[in-house]
Amino acid sequence: MGQITFGTTLRGTSGIAEFAQNVENLGFDVLGCGEHVMFHTPVANTFISLSVAAGATQRLKLLSSIVLLPLYPAALAAKMGAALDVASNGRYMFGVGIGGEFPKEFEACGVPVNQRAARTNEALDVITKLWTEENVSYQGRFTTLNEVTIAPAPTQKPHPPIWVAGRQDGAMKRAAKYANGWLPYMFTPEQLHASLETIHRYGDELGRDMSTFTPGVFIFTSVHANGDTGRQRCIEMLSRQYNQDFTKLVPRYALAGTPEECRKRLQEYVDAGAQMIILAPGCAEEYADDNISLVAKEVIPEFR
Repeated sequence: MGQITFGTTLRGTSGIAEFAQNVENLGFDVLGCGEHVMFHTPVANTFISLSVAAGATQRLKLLSSIVLLPLYPAALAAKMGAALDVASNGRYMFGVGIGGEFPKEFEACGVPVNQRAARTNEALDVITKLWTEENVSYQGRFTTLNEVTIAPAPTQKPHPPIWVAGRQDGAMKRAAKYANGWLPYMFTPEQLHASLETIHRYGDELGRDMSTFTPGVFIFTSVHANGDTGRQRCIEMLSRQYNQDFTKLVPRYALAGTPEECRKRLQEYVDAGAQMIILAPGCAEEYADDNISLVAKEVIPEFR
């Protein structure tokens, strides 16, 4: 196995440039940002926030974690992804998911929530073509293209890496067909290992060479010298963010506790196959700087 790639995510919607510079200086490889149109808490747009981060940094890869792809016309998502890849000099990573946990935002965007998987699959087909071909014509269920060219094309060739996120079987099939990597969230190491076996099986059925496919995992992380404090901060943040009680879920799905406890748990994910690990802040914004500093200095070095 090669070098493990480590990332974190933006902790909020302001102070992006400064936070991104700090993340880069701490030695992280990747900075992620998710999105919603609306959610239980204030939330960013991945393209906008990562564009700010791109202008403030030199080498950090910039990961959409994730684009809610069914909410975009496929050609528009292709244009925005290509534009961000060009603006960042080839540092963009296109992470996608289907969403659905907040149906009101689908209604607001005029997209039936039960079409989200089908729209995402078609969009990935369209976007891959638009990123690699000129004068693309396409007739699909949701997309009609008549000799469309996205210019400038993405800087990365053949295109920015596509990461499929999710937890369900449909997402695994999507990853096997369209993606360069798999980025599940709220996953145990055991689930990660099992999902990778499933994805490789689907890839083999499609006749795809999966040798360069990259397994990843997205983990909410709260590190503190006092393990109980780290865990409690994580429970409070995720319970608020997802509007449900995370008391029993944090020990299962998050990385929370002392640096030593987090290193031990992280090793289980590495053993399960993770090669890109996104350690998203799992605590309130006022603790985020201290949290990622502890992650960078007392958790990650053991895996370098």
